[in-house]
Amino acid sequence: MRRFDYAGLENRKWGNEVVNYLSLIHEYKGKQSTYIKQKPRELERLVEIAKVQSTEASNSIEGIRTTETRLRRLMNERTTPRNRDEREIAGYRDALNIVHENFDYIPLTPNYILQLHKILLSHTDSGFGGSFKNVQNYISATDEAGKRFTLFTPPAPYETPEAMQVICDEYNRAIGEGKVDPLLIIPVFIHDFLCIHPFLDGNGRMSRLLTTLLLYRAGYEVGKYISLEAKIAKNKDAYYAALEDSQVGWHEQQDDPTAFVKYLLSTIIAAYRDFDDRIQIVSPTSLDTVKNAIENKLGKFTKKEILELCPSLSASTVERHLKKLVADGYIIKHGAGKNTHYTKRESW
Repeated sequence: MRRFDYAGLENRKWGNEVVNYLSLIHEYKGKQSTYIKQKPRELERLVEIAKVQSTEASNSIEGIRTTETRLRRLMNERTTPRNRDEREIAGYRDALNIVHENFDYIPLTPNYILQLHKILLSHTDSGFGGSFKNVQNYISATDEAGKRFTLFTPPAPYETPEAMQVICDEYNRAIGEGKVDPLLIIPVFIHDFLCIHPFLDGNGRMSRLLTTLLLYRAGYEVGKYISLEAKIAKNKDAYYAALEDSQVGWHEQQDDPTAFVKYLLSTIIAAYRDFDDRIQIVSPTSLDTVKNAIENKLGKFTKKEILELCPSLSASTVERHLKKLVADGYIIKHGAGKNTHYTKRESW
């Protein structure tokens, strides 16, 4: 089995791009702390929006989907899952809620990872939730002709428990020593977790839950308010490309995790920027809040998009103001029903 040394990341040359990413995230973290104290009401709504988006996005990356109406009912626990996809969604909902509410009390150990995995698959009948793999698995892809091929072969099942123990121990040691920025250790740990691929199912979703958990424990809570999973889903090809680049030579310890580190750091920055934008547009009157949100949109937009940009407002308030702005000629309404969208009037 290969060795792991996260404390040794201190001596690695990361380059100006990574250093600039780290500096920017530290700056955003300080600004967010101020917002948390000043605007708690707005942040509460952002949390609920982010939970829905995170659950939807993390599952959609794996091809697991349901309708928007069913998703919201599942998130609010107002219905029971109807099929396997919805059972997978319900499991992610439960695991994400536990991370959100208890991250301070969830240390990084194999046992806690197994417990999270058990919760993730608790609504399914898979039978292997909460257990490491017992048969060899592979990371595969499909070529243009539809033929599947192996991209990467993870460690064997008999190596998995030890590998998981070692990466958890190494992570905790490096964090405890405090010589390496957690923002460097976290993506390298997640990269190694994905290479180990410790489960027969749920490795991708678990990696995203662990990313959220470790960022929260390190004091970077932007994922509470802006969905990191949604950012990853939007740039899924770049996510897989960075992971594939970083896996080359992993077994021989010749791998270079820089591509994956850059990808994850840039995703965190994108989330902080969204957070900053959504908080900045909150203003004294609800109508001004909606107008400021519209000014932040390019091209067409929907009521749902404006609602997400106005976390302090209810759906009925946003709808009322959109109707007024249409009547005033400030925006133009197109379509009807589910196909309704709006555009700004250029000459206003």
